[in-house]
Amino acid sequence: MAEFDAFLLLSFGGPEKHEDVIPFLENVTRGRGVPPERLLEVAEHYYHFDGISPINDQCRALLRDLSLELPIYWGNRNWLPFLADTMRHMVADGRKRILAFPTSAFSSYSGCRQYREDIQKALAEIGDGAPEVVTVRRFFNHPLFVDVMRESLANALGGRSGVKVIFTAHSVPMSMAASSPYVDQLQEAARLVGGSANWRLAYQSRSGPPQIPWLEPDILDVLREEKAAGTTNVVVQPIGFLSDHMEVMYDLDYEAKHLAGELGLGFTRAATAGTHPKFIQMIRELVEEYTHGAPPQAIGNLPARPPVCPVDCCPAPVRPAGRPGARP
Repeated sequence: MAEFDAFLLLSFGGPEKHEDVIPFLENVTRGRGVPPERLLEVAEHYYHFDGISPINDQCRALLRDLSLELPIYWGNRNWLPFLADTMRHMVADGRKRILAFPTSAFSSYSGCRQYREDIQKALAEIGDGAPEVVTVRRFFNHPLFVDVMRESLANALGGRSGVKVIFTAHSVPMSMAASSPYVDQLQEAARLVGGSANWRLAYQSRSGPPQIPWLEPDILDVLREEKAAGTTNVVVQPIGFLSDHMEVMYDLDYEAKHLAGELGLGFTRAATAGTHPKFIQMIRELVEEYTHGAPPQAIGNLPARPPVCPVDCCPAPVRPAGRPGARP
């Protein structure tokens, strides 16, 4: 096996105070022609939580609990610590071959290829002497990830029967979904976790203009449908998210929970993977696939993703101007 001399946690980034919010959103939407009034609209979601996205603290917690043979670094796509700055730090430390872990379990442009594009942009900024970077595979069907989600769901159900389970994931444009195995992977993960429970898959956090088709049904519409169908209690598990960042806090813990209360639906939100010991162990096992040739672990009906993404995987969709993207 070729040797690696560093591990890189690669994440989306998020603001950590009120003054960070607009600059952060400008980074997220740069080049997309998003009008200022739309940025202000999305900014209100952050201001609801004092301008703080929890994603950076969650990365710090992950780094604190993660123990590897390799030196560990952290870089973000859209906020401090920026990926390019982290790369320069790694070069200054003499790192030559880096194993990167993007914080995404599922394959799509935004969850896979875009992170690789971020890496290439950072390497181009460095120029001569830039290190080689390899990203780990997507892990939606790794047995330890599935175990964590099963435990989370069981805790949220608390032994109750007759509860409808709703798995959620970030909606993406249909053009992005069509060019990746995103939906198939989500359906498989939900099947593995949900088992014999009465479950369905919904989407959340749509951010595109209404004329552009995105994955549906939306979680809020699903709650209304379940109420109309006679459902009395739901457990919502954000299976498409690894930690309780902004979409989980605002779109589920605030908006969806509020709507459920108005509808008279019992509402429980299941935990994300966060820093669960089995999730930490899963990261270690993924690292060992690349550093020690450990066999890839996968369960269910879909195979483990290849160790290196094909050059044509998860191509970028055509982006309409006017709306920002995800809000970790």
